[in-house]
Amino acid sequence: MSVTAILINGIAIVALSIAFIKDKEKTIQSLKIAGKSFIRILPLVLVIILVIGLLLGFTPPDQISRFAGEQSGLWGVLLVGAVGALMHIPSLLAFPLAASLLENGAGVGVVAAFITTLTMVGIATLPLEIRELGKSIALLRNSISFVIAIIIALIMGAIL
Repeated sequence: MSVTAILINGIAIVALSIAFIKDKEKTIQSLKIAGKSFIRILPLVLVIILVIGLLLGFTPPDQISRFAGEQSGLWGVLLVGAVGALMHIPSLLAFPLAASLLENGAGVGVVAAFITTLTMVGIATLPLEIRELGKSIALLRNSISFVIAIIIALIMGAIL
């Protein structure tokens, strides 16, 4: 286990202990709610892990690096950015996917484009945004978010 994981888990245990000392009933109620949420999201997590495994199993690393490697340049960033904008998965699941992409030859800028567009652009939630914000504001927000996400990805690719 990495030092970061140990540190995060240690902080969580300390915080949980403090919560238990402060109010035992609320803490138990919170743990029950968290457990139910975990059970509810578990099938989605397992399906995404399965899909990622199958995609990485059937896609040779040279193909990933061809479309998403450092040499893919702006087109790779735009392609993977568009995929990230279209996908609707929790960020918590996107980070392991991003790590898998990096391990299989994707460039840092491309992975940054995937993560930033995934979190900043909401094509899947666009109908809801249009209903709540109006068509012009929703489209403007998503367009600006996409452009900023691509700029961030290009900067990250240049720096790292």
